[in-house]
Amino acid sequence: MTSDEPGRWTKSTVYADMWVDPADDPRETGVAYVDERTTLRDFLHRYRRTLELKCADLDAAQLASRSVPPSTMSLLGLVRHLAEVERGWFRRRLAGADAPYLYGPGEEAWDGASADPAVVADAWAAWRAEVDFAERLVDAAPDLGPTGPTGLPLRQVLVHMIEEYARHCGHADLLRERIDGRIGQ
Repeated sequence: MTSDEPGRWTKSTVYADMWVDPADDPRETGVAYVDERTTLRDFLHRYRRTLELKCADLDAAQLASRSVPPSTMSLLGLVRHLAEVERGWFRRRLAGADAPYLYGPGEEAWDGASADPAVVADAWAAWRAEVDFAERLVDAAPDLGPTGPTGLPLRQVLVHMIEEYARHCGHADLLRERIDGRIGQ
């Protein structure tokens, strides 16, 4: 390591540029992809855990740190946004619940992402509650076909959620690198 390189910021003892050793990666479930439901569910699980990894070990100020003006994007904003997205697709569209917005229909998820530990705790609690609801809904569905009052196929929602998380985990990569130089994995 040269003097201008950051110190070791990883828990990995195998690869200095990884966050955790591959054997300890919380995204690895060991699930065999034997059917469509298992495959889609596990890919979504991996992206959800990636979001958590990208936010790990940061304080409220770091999580609320904005990318670059005029963007209001932050890691905390991503957590809040994805809680809202989970709620919209699984509770409202699939379950037909009359679930009010957590943060508002517009940019409130981003704008309200302030460097307050209570805001951080609320965001993670909301996100985890929505993920838990979604996982229970997926597990209870008899198949991946049409469900809920809209007749929307669960399959389509799962693929959309994978797409949503993939996009935002790319944003999270850049946001985290800007905060402390952590990249990859």
